[in-house]
Amino acid sequence: MKPMANVADLKTKSDDELSTELNNLKREQFNLRFQAATNQLEKPSRVREVRRSIAQIMTLQSERSRSAAK
Repeated sequence: MKPMANVADLKTKSDDELSTELNNLKREQFNLRFQAATNQLEKPSRVREVRRSIAQIMTLQSERSRSAAK
């Protein structure tokens, strides 16, 4: 598993790369939820990291779409 992405690193990525990263994180979040439900979760802190990374990417995407609309 990768460590949480740095915001500066995310800003340098293209829109397509951000979408791919977002899809990967959502897939990981889904798997973590299953692990938590079956009590097989090894790193509970990873759930929080993934959730925050998803929020950072979504925020960056909305900022970009707002600035493109102006």
